[in-house]
Order: sequence, then structure tokens, then C-alpha cells
Amino acid sequence: MSSNRLRVQSAERPLTAGAIALVLMLCVSWGFNQVAVKLALPDIPPLLQATIRSAGALPVLFLIARLRGVKLFASDGTLAAGLVAGLLFGLEFVLIYRGLLKTSASRAVVFLYIAPFFVALGSYQFLGERLRASQWLGLALSFAGVALAIGVPQSDVDANVLVGDLLIVGGGALWAATTLLVKATRLLYAPPEKALAYQVAISIPILGSAAAIFGETLSRVPGPLALSLMAYQAIWVVGLTFLLWFGLVKTYSASKLSAFTFITPLFGVVASYFILHDALTPAFGAAALLVIAGLYLVNRPNSGSIDPLLSVTKTDI
Repeated sequence: MSSNRLRVQSAERPLTAGAIALVLMLCVSWGFNQVAVKLALPDIPPLLQATIRSAGALPVLFLIARLRGVKLFASDGTLAAGLVAGLLFGLEFVLIYRGLLKTSASRAVVFLYIAPFFVALGSYQFLGERLRASQWLGLALSFAGVALAIGVPQSDVDANVLVGDLLIVGGGALWAATTLLVKATRLLYAPPEKALAYQVAISIPILGSAAAIFGETLSRVPGPLALSLMAYQAIWVVGLTFLLWFGLVKTYSASKLSAFTFITPLFGVVASYFILHDALTPAFGAAALLVIAGLYLVNRPNSGSIDPLLSVTKTDI
């Protein structure tokens, strides 16, 4: 089967009920992950958290690959794309965590979830996925719902905050670029374990170097709570949920999958309410309805024909 045809089939394939349920589970996990990072901050600075998370996830991926008979070190033409994906993955979290030092968490969440817009634009340009006007409207509604749920806009914004916002947007753009890279290169044919192992392995020295450059150190021995939260991040979030995500990305439409990630910050708000006792605003219900309406528009079956392949398709690297 040609690479173009495989991309076209994944672009046309609608999300099944099982796929939607799996994506929702991933969103719940990622929403709680924001709370996990915050709870661990008193013991472990953010970039060190990201470094430890990647270092802990790598042996998990090796174990899963061994159990499934995946040969991670076999030559299959994915090295170049894998190295680029790892670079993007590492830099993404450097930008996000540095941005969090300058801007508020609520603004950061909203700007990070601009990523589906970048995915939609990239899918149109490189993957042959044509979004209808109703789907663009759905993306806009979902983003508006996220913004309403988190409580933006905010009045206390200065130049420093805007720099942080731009760093977060950059992280979201790199997140989208990684998703598109998997779809547009030979990583599309690689097992998910290998596609993710590239990213996790290469991100370790990038994140570790960034932590050293910015002077992050452990001021004390992490307690049981921080260690358990790091295990959650490394084993479950990166080692398993990211693996499941890349399996979905290889199978279904990148833009439709990314639209579902709008739900993640809503789950994060709920988790913050129950665990951190953050306040839930009356706007949350309306925000949830906006997100659900947006997801419906993005994933509504098209009664017309689909133009599966545009004139420009990114070649394999």
C-alpha cells in the first residue's frame, strides 16, 4: 500500500465508539496530570520533573516493546524522522515549562490548546485532510469553551506575561508539529513503541540540559507523594497514554483526534476542584456544552464527498 493511500485512509476513517472512549480516557489522564505536576512542584522543579518523567518512561517502553515483539533497533528508515520528533518533543516541554514561569496556569492551558488549530492547518497543507466550514466552527467553539472554563481573558497582563503566552503557544505548535510529523513521514509505519521511544530518549538530554541551564536542583529528598506522582507521570502518562495516543494518530484523522484534546483542560479543572479545592465557576457548565458542541461539529459525518488528497503532500524522510 502506498504512503499516500495510507494517509488518505486514516484521514477518511471516522472515529469509532471505542476510539472515542479511549481518547476520553487519555484526556482524563492528561487533565489529572496537570494536578500531579503542581502537587510535585514543592519537591521537584518542573524541568527536572519532565526529565525524570522521560527517563522513567523509557524502560517502560522497552518492556512493552519486548512483550509485543517490537524490534526497536531494527533499521526501517525512521531514524531521521525519529530524531526530529525527539527534538520537537524535548523543546516542546522546555517552552511550556519556561512559559509557566512567566504566565498564569489558566492562560497557559488555553494557549497550549491552540495546538489543534495548528494540526488542522498542517493537515490541510500536508496530509490532504480538508476541513469543512462546520468543522472550523467546531474547533472555534471548543477553544471558546476551554477559554470560558479556565476564566480568561484576564486584566492583569504585562509584557512579561505576553512573553510567557508566546512560549506556551510555541509549545503547542511543537506539539502539533510532532503529531503531523508522525502522520507525514515513515514513522507512520513504525510501531507506536518505536515512534514514542525516539521522542522520550532524545528528550532526556534536552530536558536535563535545560534544567541545568536554568539552575534547577533538588532542595530536599522528594517525599512519598512526589515520588508516587512522578511514577504516575512516567509509567502511566508517558509510558502508556502517550503510546496509545500515537497508535490512534497512526490510525485516525489527526485533526479530529486533536479536537478531542480540548476536553483535557476541562478535566483538569474538575480534578483541581476535587483535589486542590480550586473553585468551579458557573461558566463551567456552559463551557462544557461549547466543547461538546464543537466536538460534534468536527466529528459529524460528511454527507458529501471528501477530497482525500490535495496537490501537496509531504514526502517521506
